[in-house]
Amino acid sequence: MQRETNTSKIKARLEREGWELVDGTKHDKYRKPGFKPIMVPRHRTVTPGVAQSIAKAAGWTK
Repeated sequence: MQRETNTSKIKARLEREGWELVDGTKHDKYRKPGFKPIMVPRHRTVTPGVAQSIAKAAGWTK
């Protein structure tokens, strides 16, 4: 299954699901109680591997 690689769409979904942007320099850091922080690179797109890692950390996949 292919994951979303557009960072704007990834960030929008995280925010819709209650993740809070808290910090970042080269990456945006998102936090949500009960989860480890997620770092999202500040690029237009991410590689499929990074997208999979973000999806797994956010609980979108197992």
